Amino acid sequence: MTIPKIDFSHIGDLFVVYGINVLGAIFIALVGWWLARVAERLAHRALLASSHMDRTIAVFLSSLIRYAVLTVTLILILQVIGIQATSLVAVLGATSLAIGLALQGTLSNVAAGVMLLIFRPFKLGDSIEVGGKSGTVQNLNLFMTELASGDNVQVLIPNGQVWGQAMTNTSAYATRRVALTFPILAGKNVEVFSSNMRKFIERDKRVLKDPAPSVTVANITETSIQVSVQAWTTADDAGGLRTDLLQRALSAGQAPANPDANSAAA
Repeated sequence: MTIPKIDFSHIGDLFVVYGINVLGAIFIALVGWWLARVAERLAHRALLASSHMDRTIAVFLSSLIRYAVLTVTLILILQVIGIQATSLVAVLGATSLAIGLALQGTLSNVAAGVMLLIFRPFKLGDSIEVGGKSGTVQNLNLFMTELASGDNVQVLIPNGQVWGQAMTNTSAYATRRVALTFPILAGKNVEVFSSNMRKFIERDKRVLKDPAPSVTVANITETSIQVSVQAWTTADDAGGLRTDLLQRALSAGQAPANPDANSAAA
């Protein structure tokens, strides 16, 4: 039986060729890893240089740049080793498409979160009403917005529902108007009630002088005369001033006509 001869010189050549490829792949991996970290750090610094950029979105976008550099590095490594990356890229593309379709709801919330973090229609601590929910903003991330309701209950709203609906932000402006309408029954002294309310809003330090407060007759019907009380104050004092106006009117025996519909923000 003849034993085949082993061509050690050919094996040595293969070791040399593949050894060089492996060393080249290791070198590319190290350089690519370093470039990814540098690109992420530079992108993060550049994004935070903008006054409108949130730290969360800056971290998210800079991490995307880092992974993009790592992806290019992986493709180069496969080419150096000798593996054709064309089929692999096709498989990754199809996989990404399937994952995107399966997580389209989550991805839409992420996209909405990015828009909210960039344009900032509200900030932490603002009182907002959106999607039939109202409360104080406690947290905003890429997936959902967290509110604390008036009775301190956690309310979580997906960002897609926040970005795609009309929103009321009662904390957006520094001042607010408190407006209440009181029906005075016929036969009662309208002037006395109006004078008392006028003295109250003129003496209250929370009421702003400009725009000036007012107590006027809003409407006259067969059974009553409606007196409108309007005063401007800071957003922080609006709730307290409105409560005190109601108590002042109730002490005079007058109940407001639909007070919630007559309070406006500006």
